[in-house]
Amino acid sequence: MVASHSATLSLVGDEDSAKRRQILDGARAVFMNLGFDGASMGEIARAAGVSKGTLYVYFADKNGLFEAIVAEEVIEQGRAAFNFDLTRDVETTLKNFGTAYIQLLCRPGGGSSTRTVMAIAERMPEVGQRFYNNVVMLTVNRLATYLEARVTAGDIAIPDLELAASQFMMCCQASLFLPFIFQAKPAPSLEQIAIVVDSATRMFLAAYQVKPA
Repeated sequence: MVASHSATLSLVGDEDSAKRRQILDGARAVFMNLGFDGASMGEIARAAGVSKGTLYVYFADKNGLFEAIVAEEVIEQGRAAFNFDLTRDVETTLKNFGTAYIQLLCRPGGGSSTRTVMAIAERMPEVGQRFYNNVVMLTVNRLATYLEARVTAGDIAIPDLELAASQFMMCCQASLFLPFIFQAKPAPSLEQIAIVVDSATRMFLAAYQVKPA
């Protein structure tokens, strides 16, 4: 009897999770196409294939829906598998990081949350601040931690680790991210990413790499 009850709860939980996923996918599409202001709960319900009544069971309003999408972006960024293996040389690690970072940043559909946050940050600064701290700075701090280890090893000399990490990431974005985020160009190809990241790495090492005595 207990086992049967547990199995039933598991099925209900799976169904609940699937329905929430369905709603979030529909909301993401609506926010991407119409923006935050243009989106309505009715439009989101239609896109998700659920009734408005079902939608309100899961989310009280579109603010809550968008906050959930932002939270997913935080999780997605946190899962990014950047290889900071200290046995590899700095140049290889920076190039691999830069490539993985731009692929994550410019993945198809990946810009919708960023675009929407940018559009509503002035009216909802708490959402913008949370996105910046939990998404943008998360990656900056991960790179800065790696750079600190290389400074300790004597490979590079950096007075401000957070600044240097931000500089490298912004250089990797050059000519790739802004056209993508404003939908002027599609997601960049691997070849385009490699050209920009290689250039960013050369500039970074020219500024910070310790020259042999």
